[in-house]
Amino acid sequence: MSTMTPTIMPDIANQTSAQTEGALDWVGMSNIEIPLMVAAIGEPDRQVSAKVEAFVNLADPKAKGIHMSRLYLLLDELSNNGTLSHASLKQLLNDFIGSHEGLADKAFVRFDFDYHLRRKSLISKKQGWKAYPVTVVGVYDDGNLDLELGVEVPYSSTCPCSAALARQLIQDAFAAKFAGNDAVDAATVKEWLGTTEGIVATPHSQRSIAEVKVTMGKDVDELPIIHLIDSIEDALQTPVQAAVKREDEQEFARLNAQNLMFVEDSARRLQAALNRMPMFTDFWVRVNHLESLHAHDAVSVATKGVQGGFKY
Repeated sequence: MSTMTPTIMPDIANQTSAQTEGALDWVGMSNIEIPLMVAAIGEPDRQVSAKVEAFVNLADPKAKGIHMSRLYLLLDELSNNGTLSHASLKQLLNDFIGSHEGLADKAFVRFDFDYHLRRKSLISKKQGWKAYPVTVVGVYDDGNLDLELGVEVPYSSTCPCSAALARQLIQDAFAAKFAGNDAVDAATVKEWLGTTEGIVATPHSQRSIAEVKVTMGKDVDELPIIHLIDSIEDALQTPVQAAVKREDEQEFARLNAQNLMFVEDSARRLQAALNRMPMFTDFWVRVNHLESLHAHDAVSVATKGVQGGFKY
């Protein structure tokens, strides 16, 4: 028994016209799963597990469609033999367009992955892993590459209003405890402050998320992932911890008390820090305080204010 293999297979995308004519902004694929080497400033190249979106525009209104397999194979080549950097991203997008000559003149790619960093605890210096969600976006249009880096950084925020109300209750408890005692013994007060009767209230705090996107200048090749994360954590002062001993937890409590923040305070801290970083030509910040008091979240957004840049 023999099988027949066709010598010519139909190519519908090339051989037929569009059912309805019209140019399309973007056509491609999303949720492509690939391993990927990433070049980050200050770190050895490392492999991450990425999900990718890859698109080109369909400039020819009569064309049936694009060649998605060509985009996939170019991504596969980067995965197997390359490293994600400014230069490789520009080449990838240029190849996207080159593989669709006559069909496309714009290209887009987005990589989403977790970037793991070893982080030391505050006092004991014990180390543990923290995974930071990272997004890298490249858009190639008319020979120009726009490169965007995004990160998410978790931190703790303690409410200034709640802290003031807690202090008032502690003051009231002190007055009630030692009313009429004109000569209060310091040791007695110290012991009393170490009890639940002395600290009758504590302010509420919550895990919070800083979402930051920056546009990078053309002189940046390796991705400044660690630099951006460190700058965010330094500005906020209360990043969540990995390995923690009791002395670390105590220091974390102290830092929260010394860095009381409404959502507006957090956004302005990051806005000020990013304005001092010339390597980023534009930025967008969204801070999310995942409220422990309310059933809803508190949110603040800030941008650099570049004309034609990030909004909302």
